[in-house]
Amino acid sequence: MNSELLGATCDKVAAEEVRGTLSSLMPDLPRFWARPLTEYARAVYDERARGRCSARDDAMARFRAFVTRIALRSGASQQDAEQASRQIATAPVIQTGPHLHLLIEPDAFYTHLFSALGLTTHARRWHICYSSSTVKFIEKSKKGPGWLSLGSEVVNVFGLSRSRMDPYSICGFNGPYRFALARQNGGGFVNPAAGRLKAILPDADFPSAADAIKAANQSLWRGTFPPPLRLLQFDDIDVADLVADHFEDSASWLSTHLAGPGRFADRILRTVDQLNAGPWAGWVRQTTDFFWGLQDGRLFPMRLQDGVLSGGSSSFREVRFDPESIAASLRQRRLVPNLLMTFLVTSILPGVRVLGGCRQTVYYPLMRYLIATALDVSTDRELIDALRADERPGMWGHRVLRPMNGSPFVEIEENGSGLQIAARYGACSLEDAAGDLTSFTGDPIWAELSAHMRAQAIHPASLEWQWA
Repeated sequence: MNSELLGATCDKVAAEEVRGTLSSLMPDLPRFWARPLTEYARAVYDERARGRCSARDDAMARFRAFVTRIALRSGASQQDAEQASRQIATAPVIQTGPHLHLLIEPDAFYTHLFSALGLTTHARRWHICYSSSTVKFIEKSKKGPGWLSLGSEVVNVFGLSRSRMDPYSICGFNGPYRFALARQNGGGFVNPAAGRLKAILPDADFPSAADAIKAANQSLWRGTFPPPLRLLQFDDIDVADLVADHFEDSASWLSTHLAGPGRFADRILRTVDQLNAGPWAGWVRQTTDFFWGLQDGRLFPMRLQDGVLSGGSSSFREVRFDPESIAASLRQRRLVPNLLMTFLVTSILPGVRVLGGCRQTVYYPLMRYLIATALDVSTDRELIDALRADERPGMWGHRVLRPMNGSPFVEIEENGSGLQIAARYGACSLEDAAGDLTSFTGDPIWAELSAHMRAQAIHPASLEWQWA
């Protein structure tokens, strides 16, 4: 057997193992593998059971106000913004898989296409998505928000030098940033496609790269999808204001629990340590305690000790772990919520289903386990019962569609409508659309998970998996 054939065989075996692991952990998934992708896309956006309680109703009201605010900021009318708010209440599902990339970055585009497919089957008008911006310009070699694959070449999105990209997060306010679409080392367009794309992007300066990308995505969305389907995109800086909304109300659940007089935050951190001492190690990483510190465009981890958050920067003032201090630091952009905090206020508390990628399909249920385990049964029975009543609170919805050699900008130029492209892919089976599942098979932690499942150290009835 030649090496090429052997490699293909190994890839097929690895993909089959991943499908088996996914099907075991997500019992609703097996029936979709042979069905058209459209059916699975419809299912992830289906209305479903959602637990209710007073704390959850309050969190949903805050999230609805947040959605309205983001929609207005993106140029929607008051009527349309209120429609987005109603949609999140009646059909609480958001896309949370892609990081904050330009819409036509392949890893992001085909996920947005998948979401558009599901939303249109339900005749919904708003594609509501969270895109993480606590990421650096370079996530790995020639990949990340600072780079774009375009016309088989790599484009430097903002024309930045390596020293301007390596240490900085795209959510940092150390601009101005302007779209350049230059050669890797700066200077001139890479190819004609770059010139055509630049004519579509905003010709303006932005205080952060994240703000630039969000503005660009609105322009790209309007040129790719018909008006009935609107884009509502928010990032970690937007979520900082939502968290502050909670903390500025002394009666909110977040004020009275996470930063209140009890030991809720400490119980979460202890449970994270316990997870990382067993077979679930590595899925919920303890990179920072609830928040990141942000200074001069750089993020650094915060540690909670003796009621104080402190970080790795000598010039960064400590933040008392109380509602008033945290809210003020969030408004001042000194603190940014970490992923657990983000999912707490956008999903776990309000009861919103999240659609994620290969790691999120596992770490999100574990985050729900962290919250449920830390709750005091004697005082939080209503919220525990609400969490338990949730039906499929997290589903696989990122990198579901993985076309080989996909070139989004070319597809858009050739087809004109994103919905036409989506319909073509929607006719493929889920198994064919997902392809070789390289995002799973290329991640060593998935091989470890499969090994733990073969050894029965992890199984669908595991205590940690009961909140999936």
